[in-house]
Amino acid sequence: MNDINKIAAKNNGKITIQDLSGFTMLGKGADGSVFQLTPVKCVKVFVNEETQKRELNALQIGQSSSVIPRLYEYGSNYIVMELVNGGNLKAYLKKEKQLPKPIVLKILFMLEELKRIGFTRLDTEVRHIFFNELEEIKVIDHKRAFTTNRSVPTKLFTGLKKLGYLEEFLSHVKEINPSLYREWKKIEIK
Repeated sequence: MNDINKIAAKNNGKITIQDLSGFTMLGKGADGSVFQLTPVKCVKVFVNEETQKRELNALQIGQSSSVIPRLYEYGSNYIVMELVNGGNLKAYLKKEKQLPKPIVLKILFMLEELKRIGFTRLDTEVRHIFFNELEEIKVIDHKRAFTTNRSVPTKLFTGLKKLGYLEEFLSHVKEINPSLYREWKKIEIK
């Protein structure tokens, strides 16, 4: 961790991807790159500082929830947070070839948690839902937590449909929460 502090200190509080060349890159997207720092921490370096501010705000507000990664420190263009050791829902479904009820219960819990902590985007993509080695659920990429209003998880539905698991998911929801099932069944999924 001191390495990150030293790098940021000599770069006016910023970190570049080149500064992290000695660390393992875990992923790269349009918003930035994620590197593993320790067995329990990672750093996301953002392309745009405004995106960093939005994601940081969501992480700060979400610290009371077990589904949001722990926040450790941050700078103007980076965030150091909990490394979720495990795979995402998309990888899980491809490997396991099923969507069991206990996983659906965890997804429903995650959606309720996003609502409880005040996010206006109660949705996420299947690739942003992770399960750690204890099968605890974590959700990442919260830059739109307060800039998008979505009370129905349409991105989740779309991802599950593409993978062939939407009907299985909804059948579990019907059993777990019939009123929620009736509400969601009315939605047209593309």
